[in-house]
Amino acid sequence: MRTLRDAAPTPEALRARDRIVRTSARRHRRALALGWASGLAVATAGVVIAAFVVIVPPTTARAGAPAALLADITSPAWIVNQAAKNLAVAPGPVEPRRDVQTASWNFSINGGTGELKVFTQLSTLSWEADGSGHATNINSPEGDPDDAAWYSHLEIPDEHTDGVLVDDLPLAPGDFLTPVTDPPAGSRAAIQGALESLGMPSTPSAFEVVTAVTTLFGQWTLTNEQHARVLEIIRDAGDATAVPRTLDRLGRPIDGLRVVSSDGAVSDVVFVSADTGRIIGMERTVVKADPLLPTGTILGYQLWDVEGLVG
Repeated sequence: MRTLRDAAPTPEALRARDRIVRTSARRHRRALALGWASGLAVATAGVVIAAFVVIVPPTTARAGAPAALLADITSPAWIVNQAAKNLAVAPGPVEPRRDVQTASWNFSINGGTGELKVFTQLSTLSWEADGSGHATNINSPEGDPDDAAWYSHLEIPDEHTDGVLVDDLPLAPGDFLTPVTDPPAGSRAAIQGALESLGMPSTPSAFEVVTAVTTLFGQWTLTNEQHARVLEIIRDAGDATAVPRTLDRLGRPIDGLRVVSSDGAVSDVVFVSADTGRIIGMERTVVKADPLLPTGTILGYQLWDVEGLVG
């Protein structure tokens, strides 16, 4: 049950709110400029606080484990090499596009009571070089997060299902801001430059590469050649590890590249399609437990290349 707008939050709720805001509000402040972790780079791309209710659209909680493992993968080099072979023959965009569709599993927290609700979301973004465009968010009805198996397989809504259109935002020129306004070229140097303009250091860790890649993929749908260059950059950072083959939440076979933050607090897994070689998703998981988030909590789960697979 939601608290009244003028109700005072409990100390526990304030601590939960403050922790989430510390890690997520930075994303919100940068959302218009960078489109962090989502295809929607406007108001709902980060944290929204109203009546002590915190909404974190790019994240997931208590979502359960991935599907059963299908095969063993031995190394990041194997994954990248196999992806390169698939990318060379798989269909893909002829040129980079300024439009992105993102499916995500999310949660909302009532800051007054600590009550957690879960929902899925389909975000779309299309934009032009002058910063104009259009963005939408369609949410599923909220549900109880205790049934992790149900939630992890909850369908992504679209305009043809019972989803709720929560944002329908026309963007005027200048509304969408990014340092990568021109389509990146297919060379490794061009992709490296685009990622560096989004905050990646010139000599990055694999985690820093993936952080910038997540932002880039929230703004652009890239070609197969560009996906191959991105995977090379992740591999050559030197500290990624391989994750055995599994299925994503839309049932697609994936190989994983795991990267860990410098403080060891969280890890990201990059989902590489076993069919096409394209990067089709990301998952962020808690590695170091704290009083609010136990080890294994899934903090973010989003998928790309979802056209025809949702609703």
